[in-house]
Amino acid sequence: MKYKLTIKLFLVLLLPFLIIDCSSSNEFSNSETLSNTLYGTIEIDGSSTVALVSEAVAEEFKKLYPKANVLVGISGTGGGFKRFTLGEIDISDASRAIKNSEDIKAKNNNIDYSELRIGMDGLSVMVNPNNDFVDCLTISELHLIWQPGSKIIKWNQIRSNFPDKKIRLYGPGTDSGTFAFFTDIVNDEEGASRDDYTASEDDNVLIRGIAGDNYSLGYFGYAYYVSSKDKLKIIGIDKEDGNGCIVPDLTTIDSGLYPITRPLYIYVNKSSYMTKPVVKEFVRFFLQHASKLTAEVGYVPLKAEEYKDNLGKLN
Repeated sequence: MKYKLTIKLFLVLLLPFLIIDCSSSNEFSNSETLSNTLYGTIEIDGSSTVALVSEAVAEEFKKLYPKANVLVGISGTGGGFKRFTLGEIDISDASRAIKNSEDIKAKNNNIDYSELRIGMDGLSVMVNPNNDFVDCLTISELHLIWQPGSKIIKWNQIRSNFPDKKIRLYGPGTDSGTFAFFTDIVNDEEGASRDDYTASEDDNVLIRGIAGDNYSLGYFGYAYYVSSKDKLKIIGIDKEDGNGCIVPDLTTIDSGLYPITRPLYIYVNKSSYMTKPVVKEFVRFFLQHASKLTAEVGYVPLKAEEYKDNLGKLN
């Protein structure tokens, strides 16, 4: 009898630790009893760059809230803002900050919003993996290639020791935040670019194009390179500021040493956040897990304090 009492007492004392251990095994677990009651649709559109993070968040969110429906579109940052400022979507993914003209349009349509920075990206320049003659280009050389009306059609027009082969260019469409940021840095004017290149808002189309052409060159977000390293070769960029050629990686992007580093955002419709429980829970979940999921897809996460501050902006 004494031994039975001892065993029972041991199990009673051990039980809380077993419960704690089980609950902590799933870092995405929800302490609230919302999993079977939270339902509805969350509409997200915009940047294909940020979509990778939104899709990763949506996947984990759906595991906890199977009745929630999360739609993630990739119409480009500009395309997302067009819909967002009309009140058509709950969240706009953006690889650039909202423009003044877009902000005015939102105000005219009584759309109040919160701008939330969620990570950092290094806009990356790619060539085919069989390319053995270029490892670095300067900003000036990128300007020669991509400036409006550029006459560069062969590699040896960039450098005489490059091959006498036609260069085929791939890049995002004009609604893309990547396009806006790249042209601003490389051509000193947002939106200024040659137009005789293969353009797509879908970065996977650009990857296939570069991977299928030995003399190709293109640009898009760093995470797309991370997911397709076997199909692409990333090259360094020399800003001609004395730092030499810098290849994008998590360290050079985080430090800002890489010349084409940019912030990534989500814009949240405040009315959606306040009136739709599923949107509110999704945004909170996004910010609580953004650090891990942003890093997982290949971008640089922010400091924990900034995600916490972002949560404060919404309340």
